[in-house]
Amino acid sequence: MQKSDFADQFFEAVLTLKTPEECYKFFGDACTPKEIQAIAQRFVVAKMLKDNRVYNEIVEQTGASTATISRVNRSINEGYELVFKRLDKNK
Repeated sequence: MQKSDFADQFFEAVLTLKTPEECYKFFGDACTPKEIQAIAQRFVVAKMLKDNRVYNEIVEQTGASTATISRVNRSINEGYELVFKRLDKNK
């Protein structure tokens, strides 16, 4: 993703959020329900791919298309890995 002033401002705002409830409020204002659902679905797909789940299982459990799963699979890089490691540490 290319950096921009708009994205910088947005990410700075996101970094001020502290609870899931705050995230629901902010993202509820900033995004449509469909946009939030799409981002959340891609995150769950990425977690399932990380756990070596097969496409058929991911489709069945998330409702994501195989095209979406394939796109997510190609995009699992530093960002997802960083978050997964931090989530694992918090368990």
